[in-house]
Amino acid sequence: MIRKIRLLSFVVLPLLLAACQFAGKPVIQAGKTAHLTPATPAPLRFVTRGTALIDLRGQGPLFFRGIGYSPYLSGETPVHGAAPGDDGRYLEHFALFRELGVNYLHVFPRLMPPGFFTALDQSDLVYGQDIWVLGTAEDFLDQTFQAQTLEQIKEVIDHTYAVGRPERLVLFSIGDELQAEAVSRTDARHPDVHDYQGKHVVVTNRTPTEVALARLIDQAMDYELTRHGQRHLYTHTSWTHIGPLANRPDLEVARDSILVPDMGDLICLNVYTYARGVLTSPPGSVTGTAYQGYLEELAAATTKPLLITQVGLSTSPFEPKPWVPGFGGHRVEDVPATLRSVWQDVRSARGREKYCGFVFFELHDEWWKSNKSPAEATRQDEDDPEQWFGIYAVGKGNTLTPKGDIPQTVRDLFISDDRP
Repeated sequence: MIRKIRLLSFVVLPLLLAACQFAGKPVIQAGKTAHLTPATPAPLRFVTRGTALIDLRGQGPLFFRGIGYSPYLSGETPVHGAAPGDDGRYLEHFALFRELGVNYLHVFPRLMPPGFFTALDQSDLVYGQDIWVLGTAEDFLDQTFQAQTLEQIKEVIDHTYAVGRPERLVLFSIGDELQAEAVSRTDARHPDVHDYQGKHVVVTNRTPTEVALARLIDQAMDYELTRHGQRHLYTHTSWTHIGPLANRPDLEVARDSILVPDMGDLICLNVYTYARGVLTSPPGSVTGTAYQGYLEELAAATTKPLLITQVGLSTSPFEPKPWVPGFGGHRVEDVPATLRSVWQDVRSARGREKYCGFVFFELHDEWWKSNKSPAEATRQDEDDPEQWFGIYAVGKGNTLTPKGDIPQTVRDLFISDDRP
């Protein structure tokens, strides 16, 4: 208790006091623009109309009840480019998705195996494909980096048509959580780069890092249209530590480097309760939480659909970084209350109609996190919160076992609330 009081005194209270100094300043920097050219074809199934996400097959505005999914199990790792195993795990996992009331999977492995798509065929689920981009790159605008990254993106797009299910795919997300140091470094190296006129994506008055993302998204979109004759929705997934809300005192980048991930069709953002930018938000209009306050300010400043692509808590046995309160060390029995709270926050928030989905991170613990080798990926490290975000734990024989009441809580939220 004494340690928690000290954390409140030396971490939280100064941030809250600093937040007051930002009152009245623009939430998102003025003057930034991003749009698709009028000649850019729309996707064939999932499209955006204003701030709504629509399924052209007859459904109205969508609200995804999602789970982050990376089906690597003990002893498997993507560090050297390997795909997850292709075996009976998908039958087990999809049975859990049905029980949980999930209707959307946010998929992280770049090249999912055929077995995943066979299981997908037997469900009514749709999915979004995250495409990993090196978030610690020396320079996001470097020509070699851009060319190599684009080739990796093309590989994922081609895999979608050769092995995947393009008719079930909602979106491609180009990159996820760029690191603050890399963003600042890129921006410092290209002080005169602020605009990009692509074949499909046009941005003005932007940061160099935003231009780098716009280039990748534009070229990826053009490749899919040219090679495969259609396109899907495109986005970049960012996180609250580097924007897009600018009126926060605890961001990890300077104000001139704040990243607004609006250079695609919709905005995808990972929003954790304890994260920078969220913790220092004003209280929400209904629940009074800082989490709802963040969601409301984001909605007020946004003209595109919003998808919360990650939210959750790590149940690592202890909190290894006390200077980062909330990142690890959560008791299993305490997690359900937080999940219910954030669900209520988004479903009752002012501007909630702009939110097209909410994704809990993640189905099961990821033992391979933090660049482990296959040998190291057979154990779960107690001092690495990244490996403990699962709704389920990985048990003997790689079977998934519920973490207390967490799965039932997700099921109750997803099934009991049938509002679009």
